[in-house]
Amino acid sequence: MEDSNLYIQPAEYGLLTDLYQLTMGACYVGEGLDQRQASFELFARRLPEGFGYLIAMGLEQALSYLDSLCFTPAQITALQDTDIFHQAPAQFWQQLHDFRFTGDVWAVPEGSVVFANEPLLRVEAPLWQAQLVETYLLNTLNYQTLIATRAARIRDVAGPEAQLLEFGTRRAFSPQAALWAARAAIAAGFDATSNVLAALKLGQKPAGTMAHALVMALDATTGSEDQAFQAFHRYFPGAPLLIDTYDSITAAQTLAQQVQQEGLKLSGVRLDSGDLVQQSQTIRQLLPGVPIFASGDLDEHRIAQLKQDGAQLDSFGFGTKLVTGTPVNGVYKLVDIDGIPVMKEAAGKITYPGRKQIFRTIRRGQIQSDRLGLSTEIAHPDEQSLLQPVMQNGQRTQPAPTLAQIATSTAQSVASLPTPSRDITIHQPLQAEISADLHNLTETTRRTPIATP
Repeated sequence: MEDSNLYIQPAEYGLLTDLYQLTMGACYVGEGLDQRQASFELFARRLPEGFGYLIAMGLEQALSYLDSLCFTPAQITALQDTDIFHQAPAQFWQQLHDFRFTGDVWAVPEGSVVFANEPLLRVEAPLWQAQLVETYLLNTLNYQTLIATRAARIRDVAGPEAQLLEFGTRRAFSPQAALWAARAAIAAGFDATSNVLAALKLGQKPAGTMAHALVMALDATTGSEDQAFQAFHRYFPGAPLLIDTYDSITAAQTLAQQVQQEGLKLSGVRLDSGDLVQQSQTIRQLLPGVPIFASGDLDEHRIAQLKQDGAQLDSFGFGTKLVTGTPVNGVYKLVDIDGIPVMKEAAGKITYPGRKQIFRTIRRGQIQSDRLGLSTEIAHPDEQSLLQPVMQNGQRTQPAPTLAQIATSTAQSVASLPTPSRDITIHQPLQAEISADLHNLTETTRRTPIATP
């Protein structure tokens, strides 16, 4: 199994998990519990600090994982060679050999707004199958939900006309994360990514400008910054130019002369440092009608401040602060086994028992309230049930939406938010009401009664 490149192949998904998922699986088999029907739900107990909502994302990759999950003979042998499982029951190895996900999955559509304690996804499957998939599902949904939420907040602040590009590959936590970040950003309203592989895999056209290195290299060898720009335009006519390697105003003045005297066609100029407000205002006067692109550790708060200060910017590139940051701390918890509701009661980490549904009330395009209830409850006439069946008996129930469709859903979701949840400075999350049935089930399921004052 030794492979120093650490690239992930779909055939390796079975082992891309935490050890305890496999050791618990062996225990379930040994105790005769492995085929008992279980339900697990994936949700965030609380939102990241400063967030008023989350945008659910990553479902497509979660379902693709479940489609592909298996164990090869070589992987089983590698596990046996660790000597960790030397007392595991023989049937456990047969279970791995025969493994295919056969369960059901309920999920909120990608691009949907969710709040604390609301399930993004529920897995209903034989216990050991539902347990095994925890690690990967948390990985993809937590990360893509974080990126999608940040991207949606940025789009909301920047406005519908701004061009937004994802530049985060060099800052993402891994090459795999870079692909997921590009997808989540576009699905949440960004226009494009600079990641060539991600763009082509997603059926998109990659987008970008140029780096300071090209200007410095050609300047050093040809004699001027302007000659560097001319050289780049020989191969990419009219492409946006990075003009702040030395002095952005001087560069803009030179380009303005070429536009006026030589008819230079220029699709944009990019600023990556300095006083973006002052520079953009001056450049707007020099190059009217030429889009001005800004980058350099930008986020939604910085965009809001730039707009407030009168910056003349049309496009933005986002890297570090989009693809990193406070994680979505989603969890995946057992809520039911063979129809028996269960709950975690540890201090600060209490979960609600039973299979649940999110019932949302929307009036005139605005979210009025959410009710977290049991899946057996009936939606009120003015409510929508958010969790939908997306996989039954291990088979998908519907085709995947396109990125454009998800982006439209995301925009509609953000527009439907109450103002306190949507505002990046107030960020007051909506609190889901707990239904009477769920409240009663919680009280009857508790092993430790609430202490009476």
